[in-house]
Amino acid sequence: MRTQRLEKIENFVYHYQAVTLDQLCDAFKVSKNTIRRDIDEIVKGKKIEKTYGGVRVAKEGITLPSFGDRTVQNLDLKKRIARTACDYVKDGDIIFIDSGTTTCHMIEGLQNKQVTVLTNNLEFLIQAVPYTGLQVFSLSGELDRSTLSFTGPHTLEVLKSYNISKAFMAATGISTHAEVSNTVPAESVVKKLAIARSQEVYLLLDSSKFNQTSMVTYSSFSNFDALITDKQPTDDLLISLQKNDVEIVLADCIGTPASRIVP
Repeated sequence: MRTQRLEKIENFVYHYQAVTLDQLCDAFKVSKNTIRRDIDEIVKGKKIEKTYGGVRVAKEGITLPSFGDRTVQNLDLKKRIARTACDYVKDGDIIFIDSGTTTCHMIEGLQNKQVTVLTNNLEFLIQAVPYTGLQVFSLSGELDRSTLSFTGPHTLEVLKSYNISKAFMAATGISTHAEVSNTVPAESVVKKLAIARSQEVYLLLDSSKFNQTSMVTYSSFSNFDALITDKQPTDDLLISLQKNDVEIVLADCIGTPASRIVP
């Protein structure tokens, strides 16, 4: 039975990327002493490592699908969410477009707007070239080829000098215990600063990322004005979002207005 539990714990950690001892105890209905002994056995494989109060997938053990593979997953949902997000953008706004495979589709709804865009999203930068109404500032830095995003000290130095009207953020998971999380630590630092510099903050993600936890929590729900998604979150997640005054916006289909669930 212990062998089976160890395998299940290992799969659990791979799925959520990072978990606490309490989460493991709750999930597997065992004591902390038992979990600690199990973890001591699991980390011998060196693909999972201990953290303060928990465990996570070791950096060399993380396998993030390529940007190209991720951008075609749930493509229609991502385009709908991005199109709905553009409804919040007004001429004259200074907006931040986060790295991600949903936020890059906002270009389709911004083509005819007169706005200033700050972004570390390489795919968005490439797509924005033909649209002269968009004043685009690249947050240069080191290119992460797995996410097509720029990160690093220079990215942060440039970003902290701007006052942003609205930020449109991505995440690889949201959950009641980890709130808003991301797989790449270097990106998470940029995300935190973008939120801090913005007057309004919107989270764009599809429902496949509900109740998912990635390696780094980069924000609490309380920092967001709205979640733009395709389905109403499940009960516990919905309650947590509403307690933090996050408006839930369900993305529109073509010709159908978006619906809103106000806290």
